[in-house]
Amino acid sequence: MDRKKLPIGIQSFSKIRNVQENFIYIDKTDIALKLLDGSGYYFLSRPRRFGKSLFLDTLSEIFKGHKEYFKGLYIYDKWKWEESFPVVKISFASGDFSTDDNIKEAITELLRSNSNNLGLNFEDIDHPQAVISLKRLIEAVYEKYNQKVVVLIDEYDKPVLDNINNKDLSLSARGILRNFYSAIKDSDRYLRFVFLTGVSKFSKMNLFSGLNNLEDITIDDRFATITGYTHDDLKENFSDYIDGVDLEKVKKWYNGYNYFGEPIYNPFDILLFFSKGGEYKNYWWQTGNPSFLIEILKQGKHYLPDLENMVVSEEVLSAFDVGRIDIEALLWQTGYLTFDRKVDKQVRMYYKLKVPNLEIQMSLNALFFDYLTNLGNTSLQKQSNAVDAILDHDLKSLKQLLYSLFAAIPYDNYVNNNISVYEGYYASVIFAFLSSLGFEVSTEDHTNVGRIDMTMIGPDSIFILEFKVDMPDESAIHQIETKKYYEKYLSENKKIYLVGIHFDSEERNIVNFEWKER
Repeated sequence: MDRKKLPIGIQSFSKIRNVQENFIYIDKTDIALKLLDGSGYYFLSRPRRFGKSLFLDTLSEIFKGHKEYFKGLYIYDKWKWEESFPVVKISFASGDFSTDDNIKEAITELLRSNSNNLGLNFEDIDHPQAVISLKRLIEAVYEKYNQKVVVLIDEYDKPVLDNINNKDLSLSARGILRNFYSAIKDSDRYLRFVFLTGVSKFSKMNLFSGLNNLEDITIDDRFATITGYTHDDLKENFSDYIDGVDLEKVKKWYNGYNYFGEPIYNPFDILLFFSKGGEYKNYWWQTGNPSFLIEILKQGKHYLPDLENMVVSEEVLSAFDVGRIDIEALLWQTGYLTFDRKVDKQVRMYYKLKVPNLEIQMSLNALFFDYLTNLGNTSLQKQSNAVDAILDHDLKSLKQLLYSLFAAIPYDNYVNNNISVYEGYYASVIFAFLSSLGFEVSTEDHTNVGRIDMTMIGPDSIFILEFKVDMPDESAIHQIETKKYYEKYLSENKKIYLVGIHFDSEERNIVNFEWKER
């Protein structure tokens, strides 16, 4: 039998489940059944290309009663297939939302398409106010089919996010959508089930206009694997593709998204990885346009290591809005950070965040490094040389490389980062640079006698780094030795290097770089 095909870019459940197509499908119908047995009004936030659209289409086929697609799946003998429900499906996944008129036209076309698909005359429900059109549509569908209506909304926030760097447009888009979605609240008596998906978690008050019965399942552990692939999924469903593949390396590169259940992979990464014959590349990263992150970074001074080690409250993660964009919420919701663990402090729960995997670590820090240094493609050779120096334990070459790196940074970058008050700029540059190389880099590394400024772990070596700025009389390497920071790693059976780096804010460069091997 031919091996199963990879469903790259396919969001149609019926096409994937067509036996003639022979696509791989990861069964999510056990999770779907949990939703169907629940309250009936749900919201889910996940990053782009995580399988939200496919899951929504799966729900659609369940409600339409298309039992034939579910043979062999968990829900097959557990759902009352004889009862079907009409489905209104609205997707903002594609389209040009660069003006208010474009957004309004897109909404009109979505309502027209649903009317046609459900056998209605669009002119009978059309109204200059889209909210009234949607209410009319839901009521007309209810009356035609004598059955409560299912409403599925995909990428509910995309018209706002597409304009995130234009505050006026994004605020206007939010207002249009908030008014449109209010039809759901007013149509409650006609509705059987409502499910909204998107990337961002706008507060209910700001976008959902009173949908207080909307249950947010984004970080509910019961639905942690509602999208994405688990590591067991790879072993069980991709058996035709994993022969000779180092699955632990795959896990390091692409796994790690955590919603308080089993960690998951982004499906797009895995499908492209196997499609390309097991070549390790930043597939998911390349499909997006994270330039908006740079615009957000420009609005405030951020010490990069802090961004990757932050502890935040749930209120912060849910506070994303056009007029108040928290970098923490943005990085988490867009998939550039994920949860590490919960931290219970007195009566409040906090969340420790982390970079999910090697793909994001390298790509995100390369982006940050370019933002901090403005070196562009000229940094590629420096990165290549740095990898060689670290793997060869060539500290002399690493020293010269870092000297030349800071010397090449344009003067404007120092001025724009207000270096007189933002001393973390130096450490941020080195952190982003080393992290972009794929090595494990941590900051504020705790020991029993203090905190190491930065630790980098290579295949057979550990580098303990201490930084000083405008402190010519203090020896950074002396502090490492006095505090005996290295003792934490003596059992690792790796070479340990103590590295002290002194910066001078007037010189805007390293003025002393020394090292010792323990």
